[in-house]
Amino acid sequence: MSTTYTLDTATSRATPTPVPLKRLTVPAIRRRKGGDPDRGGPLVMLTAYTARTAQLLDPHCDMLLVGDSLGQVIYGLPSTVPVTLEMMAAHGAAVVRGSYHALVVIDMPFGSYEASPEQAFASAARLLKETGAAAVKLEGGEAMAPTVRFLSERGIPVCGHVGLTPQAVNALGGYGARGRSEAEAAKIIADGRAIAEAGAFALVIEGVMEPIAIALTEAVGCPTIGIGASARCDGQVLVAEDMLGMFERTAKFVKRYDDIAGRISAAAEAYAGEVRARTFPGAEQVYVAKE
Repeated sequence: MSTTYTLDTATSRATPTPVPLKRLTVPAIRRRKGGDPDRGGPLVMLTAYTARTAQLLDPHCDMLLVGDSLGQVIYGLPSTVPVTLEMMAAHGAAVVRGSYHALVVIDMPFGSYEASPEQAFASAARLLKETGAAAVKLEGGEAMAPTVRFLSERGIPVCGHVGLTPQAVNALGGYGARGRSEAEAAKIIADGRAIAEAGAFALVIEGVMEPIAIALTEAVGCPTIGIGASARCDGQVLVAEDMLGMFERTAKFVKRYDDIAGRISAAAEAYAGEVRARTFPGAEQVYVAKE
């Protein structure tokens, strides 16, 4: 069942044009397994952290991920580990307000779900209540399967995340690709299968050797979403700021589709030059009495 919204633009430039809209649902995303062109093809997912970014990305995406990567992208933190539930709730609500079509998924931050299924339920319920998002995402393999089942059976849709799991960076020793050994490859596949069988409606596969992503995509019944995985996954996700060229350093798996950082710098340089030359503001930007 879809939910219909009408958005009001009367009070804020940050609100989209008002039209009757239907947002994608979890069952609709599940049906996209296999990337059948008749059902919409591969799933398109990007991160969003603000209402305005959500507005711009929403028409082109099936899912918007309010990723805990906001810790690095927005707050300049060294990793995702310090991100809090409060951060995720605030940004999640903004993304829901700025979108109308895509399914919004919110990352569960480190420390908000690992202790027990009950802790995970309390955290997830808070996020969904405070934001209006449709689902949460959590990292981890077989150890987290009971939690995924606990949440799913209580009405909270869960997107899993296996392979390179950024919240475990301290245990992994870095952000290198996973699955280089046979043992680790087998574990990643077992992890993904366990999460899917526990009820996850989708599964992010990050930073793994391509054969692992292909094998896992074929092994599970839910859609897989690759990031540094394989084009043969059922969909793809990237950090929007990475693919837009906001940062000089990005992972190998990122393709830059623009140079937004360069454009912002050039615009700021032009503005600074006009201010210093006293050519801005000009006649069109100042108020004068009408004769």
